[in-house]
Amino acid sequence: MEVLLLKNVPGVGSAGQMKKVNDGYARNYLFPQKLAVPATAGAVKQAETIKAAAARREAKTLGEAQELARQLGQITLTFRAKAGEGDRLFGSITSGDIADALARDKHITVDKRKIELELPLKELGEKQVAIKLHPEVTAQVTVVVEREPA
Repeated sequence: MEVLLLKNVPGVGSAGQMKKVNDGYARNYLFPQKLAVPATAGAVKQAETIKAAAARREAKTLGEAQELARQLGQITLTFRAKAGEGDRLFGSITSGDIADALARDKHITVDKRKIELELPLKELGEKQVAIKLHPEVTAQVTVVVEREPA
């Protein structure tokens, strides 16, 4: 059976695509969940509308991500922490700390899961930290860790 997908369906396709699926799968899952409709002339026209809306939405989010990346590229976050010998911190600076500092100091909300910090920062110094804002846009924020005055 030929169906038009209304939403992204993992393993089948994305919204706006025409797909051939088994009759039972379409009748028992896709149609009741409102994930697809039978492929008709009207449905094909609806698919074009869905694709156009998705393209506009994608262009808007890409533009917003590029603007945010430009802003983030100019930001330097400074953290003060207690450190021992060899400039090793007693604690660490995590992606959550970076996200909190961005929200508190710069009023920019970034999900901590988008901050690409493989391991928490455990040494004094300056480091570039990547933030994945969009599949095509990654921003770099400078993080400086200084010794806390005793």
